[in-house]
Amino acid sequence: MQRRRALQVIAGLALCPICTKPPFAADVHWGYEGPEGPENWGNLDPANGVCAAGVQQSPVDIGNTFEATLLQLKINWAAHAETIVNNGHTVQVNMGEGGVLTHDGSAYRLVQFHFHHPSEHHYAGKAFPMEAHFVHASASGTLAVIGVMMMPGRANGTFSKIVTSMPEKEGPPVPADPMISPNSFLPQSRRYYRYSGSLTTPPCNETVDWLLFMDPVQVNEADIARFGQLFPMNARPVQKLNRRFVLRSA
Repeated sequence: MQRRRALQVIAGLALCPICTKPPFAADVHWGYEGPEGPENWGNLDPANGVCAAGVQQSPVDIGNTFEATLLQLKINWAAHAETIVNNGHTVQVNMGEGGVLTHDGSAYRLVQFHFHHPSEHHYAGKAFPMEAHFVHASASGTLAVIGVMMMPGRANGTFSKIVTSMPEKEGPPVPADPMISPNSFLPQSRRYYRYSGSLTTPPCNETVDWLLFMDPVQVNEADIARFGQLFPMNARPVQKLNRRFVLRSA
């Protein structure tokens, strides 16, 4: 039963931004602005109630942090993506088998990664132009998401491939360019922040172990602009930290 649940989680993650319920379970539409925007997510569907009532919501502003002995993240991602999709909320790259994150003694499979414009997490009160989320699921169904901030600078070949091949309209997944590799988004320094949070999209379940690299990666400014033409704003506002602590690796 546990394995079956894990497979259901992985299948769902491959088809929607960061969600744990079946992607076609409800017809309730949500967005980032207006009546369907983040401030109303909790009222659009009873299943989204935690979006409004939760106390460990994401994203957050990374302000005061506490240094801790955090284990180094062991990342062994596959070199190539499987499919790419415009799901109406973001551009998402789905991975096949072989991508693994080892975290706290558990193995998490890299299911997909996607992008937000601007960044959802803030560092010291400031947003980055973009943020990439690498969504991992363990065999038990728990989630670990690595966040990578993106800023203008040197061109990133993989991101350039993504923005030149991404579907411009919402639709089913299509084969990804074989040159698209998630490894191109890893910063040189692997120092990171860690906190307990939620999905940043409905149903906002508080089931995510967030792992945010401290250092951003550089991408071509024109590529950021091209993504922004497709998704001018697809970032949830920062949420209250409440009684949580943000840890930082040494």
